[in-house]
Amino acid sequence: MGTTYKVPFLDLTGLHAEIEEDLVAVFRRALKTAGFVGGPEVEQFEKEFAEFCDVDHCVGVNSGTDALRFALIAAGVGCGDAVVTVPSTFIATTEAISQAGAVPRFVDVDPRTYNMDAGRLESYLANQCFVDGASGRLLDRATGQVVKAIVPVHLYGQPVDMDPILELAERYHLMVIEDACQAHGAQYFSRKMKQWKMAGSMGLAAAFSFYPGKNLGACGEGGAVTTNDPEVAQKVRMLRDHGQPKKYYHDVEGYNGRLDAIQAGILRIKLRSLAEWNEKRREAAARYRELLAGQPLILPHEPEWANAIYHLFVVRMESRGEAMDFLAEAGIGTGIHYPIPLHLQKAYSHLGYKAGDFPVAEKAAEEIVSLPMFPGITSEQQQLVATRLQEFAAKLSGDEEREAAA
Repeated sequence: MGTTYKVPFLDLTGLHAEIEEDLVAVFRRALKTAGFVGGPEVEQFEKEFAEFCDVDHCVGVNSGTDALRFALIAAGVGCGDAVVTVPSTFIATTEAISQAGAVPRFVDVDPRTYNMDAGRLESYLANQCFVDGASGRLLDRATGQVVKAIVPVHLYGQPVDMDPILELAERYHLMVIEDACQAHGAQYFSRKMKQWKMAGSMGLAAAFSFYPGKNLGACGEGGAVTTNDPEVAQKVRMLRDHGQPKKYYHDVEGYNGRLDAIQAGILRIKLRSLAEWNEKRREAAARYRELLAGQPLILPHEPEWANAIYHLFVVRMESRGEAMDFLAEAGIGTGIHYPIPLHLQKAYSHLGYKAGDFPVAEKAAEEIVSLPMFPGITSEQQQLVATRLQEFAAKLSGDEEREAAA
């Protein structure tokens, strides 16, 4: 039997109860029409999500991993290429790069936002790469691979500082593919353009995940590619459907990566409430800031150019494991996103990275804790979290005093 939490880390049942009849109607409609794969439901969702993200095109696919992989392939990334990203993200980011035929190269993250650090990106491009005189292409000095693209990750619903990254991409003739899998509705204020931009609208293309726990989640798997480039969109449409522009005519080898019609219908229902749910998350984040002020932990940093949507509310603290156990004893769920940076994962040992290569990401991975966060979290539940954390801090301080006196 599973643990029943007073404050669950994530509560989807309450959210679904509010719209249950609308969700069930989607399933009934699919049964009556036998429209299970593709068709009007998917096309309508694509139109509505494109409008939400302020882009020209959206292509629904089977998952966020598929979305990023297809976007990279459609953009021209392939064998022999290097793609620059960060070690502080879920492995799906680098899986997509590898499965496109390329190799991930890492740069460290900003110590406050945990997103790609533009200064470290610039240092990598200037000092660890060179422009080949014969081809004019940017090559990684260590591997000799062509550096083709940058994948900044809008981690935890916090947008990346995109202006300097886009400027570097333009200077070095690189493509930018956003990993927006945790950033549905997050906004970034471009100082260069003097306007707010939606996550997923700034690079050549972007990938979204609709895994159930995301801010916009399906009741199963789902993902989407957003782009303003019609050619990229068309290539992704072919890639998701066995490389065929029309049935039985295969221009390229593709994949079985389509978005189910039932999931598209569910996403259409949820999309209507996404802005409201995101605002509730922001309100909950503000309450956490008030309740946790003065406690011995580091709260999420939201720069003035960001409008984060708090897919996760991640704090940093010492004695993380003990704190999580202490919270669990009071019926409070927590998580760690993510405990091992990707460059230290066994799956990437062949890349030759070692401990100490990306100290900011490594230090954060030792201290981060994700607190309960979902649209329906109550102020009483958050108060319980804050009180328990305060009790833990007092216990820890008392233990240290006793050890010092012994």
